[in-house]
Amino acid sequence: MVFRRRREGKTDYRKRLKLLLSQKPRVVIRKSLKHTAVQLIVPRKQGDAILSSASSCELSKFGYKGATGNTPATYLTGLLFGLRALKEGHKEGVLDTGLQTSSKGSKVYAALKGMVDAGMDIPHDPSIFPDDGRIRGEHIANYANKEKDAYPEYAKRGLKATDLADHFNQTKERILNELAEGE
Repeated sequence: MVFRRRREGKTDYRKRLKLLLSQKPRVVIRKSLKHTAVQLIVPRKQGDAILSSASSCELSKFGYKGATGNTPATYLTGLLFGLRALKEGHKEGVLDTGLQTSSKGSKVYAALKGMVDAGMDIPHDPSIFPDDGRIRGEHIANYANKEKDAYPEYAKRGLKATDLADHFNQTKERILNELAEGE
């Protein structure tokens, strides 16, 4: 007998069991093409309980005008989540990537870097993080310099793609300042 969620390709029960045996809350990162969601989850008899969460949709509250599905937005979402979780008293967790393929420098690890930079204690190897230039969006700005018609959606939001790295730094400062004072 194969469980329904395994048949549907939604759950790897062996991996889930190992995570649950760690007795630490799971830090779940789920990404789509346009958004990233991060949640801190603990198992309960009635079902999993979400202790804290953040979504890339929330970045606009901090003045972010870039795309919400790229590496810089994923890092900022991880940072936002990490600061919220710490403020709520949750200091540690174990990374749960689900069925996502793990590759060095991916968006999942950009979110993890944001959480670690916020001060959370999550076991990791620093060599898996994307480089700082990629996290700030310099690769997007460099491409926008070469291809003048690239990223028209940024212009619609009032941001030049070539200025993404500076905009990223400003948004990061806003997140750090507002969460230090209280959301």
